[in-house]
This record gives sequence, C-alpha cells and structure tokens, in this order.
Amino acid sequence: MTTHEIVLKALMLASLDGDAAAHRALLERLSSRLRAYYKGKLARMGRGVAEAEDLVQEAVLAVHFRRHTYDPAEALTPWVHGIARYKLIDFLRRTRTSWTDVPIEEADTIMAHDDNVGTESTYDVKRLMERLPKNMRCSIEAVKLEGLSIAEAAQRCGLSEPEVKVNIHRGLKALASLIARETRT
Repeated sequence: MTTHEIVLKALMLASLDGDAAAHRALLERLSSRLRAYYKGKLARMGRGVAEAEDLVQEAVLAVHFRRHTYDPAEALTPWVHGIARYKLIDFLRRTRTSWTDVPIEEADTIMAHDDNVGTESTYDVKRLMERLPKNMRCSIEAVKLEGLSIAEAAQRCGLSEPEVKVNIHRGLKALASLIARETRT
C-alpha cells in the first residue's frame, strides 16, 4: 500500500466517522488526483480542460454521495478510480463520443487506471471478463493481463495473430459497453 493510499484511506475513514475537516481534506486531495487523471485521458482524445474540470466535479460529488458504499476493508483508490472511469464513460456517452472515435492505442488506457493496476478489484474484472466470448477473453487475458506478446497469445489461444488483435479490440469495446450498461442500473 502506498503512502498516498494510506493517507487517503485514513481521511475517508475519519470522514465516515463524521470528521468534516477530514472529509474536506479528502475531497481536495481527490480533486487534484482526478484533475490530472481526466486531463490526461481527455487530452489524448483531443478534449479540453473545461471538460476535465466538469468531470472532476461530477466524480467528487459521486464520491461524496456514495461514500456510504465504500468498504473499509478494501483499498480506497480503486473504488475512487472506478467512479472516475464510470464518470468518464458517462461523459463520452453524453457527448456522443463513440468508442470508434477513441484510437485503438488509447482503448486500454480508457479501460484501466494508470497507476493502480496492482490494486484494482479483481472481482469486477473477473465478473466482466466471464461475460466475454472465450476467444476474446483468452486474447485479453493473455496480452493485457499477463503481458504476453500477440504471437504468444495466438499460440496459447489457438488463434492467428490478426484474430488476437481483433479480439482484443472488440473485447475492450465489449467491456466498455458492459460497464456503461452497469452504470445505468
């Protein structure tokens, strides 16, 4: 657990116990992290700083209103970044940005958080991955989760290299769609 995670989690726990100063400090710290997160994501898609600022406000409000759903036994940053990703997906849907407008090189950066990969909730990832067809799941697991090359993934999954690439691209889009549907319910 990083020092940053420890501090944020302590602030969240104090906030949940009714400490208003800790709650303000938590939201301020999260705002600066979320601002950097959204600016980076939106800049790669040719979007502006004002849109990033709107997303920061939406995410901070969501953290504030949904704080009762946080499980203190879990790490805080994956929970916050899950909210941030869902807000980004909602924003892209609201602004009629199609996933086909997102360059394929950026698709995995939209789907995963940059600096908390090791602490992401494996339950949600496994549950969503199980809903994908076998070849898509195998391709994504091999390349994106295990770090195998396309050639190694093709051999493991019994597919051609182009099939692995297509499965990854289509699978990431399918995962984005599944996440978007879950946020609506």
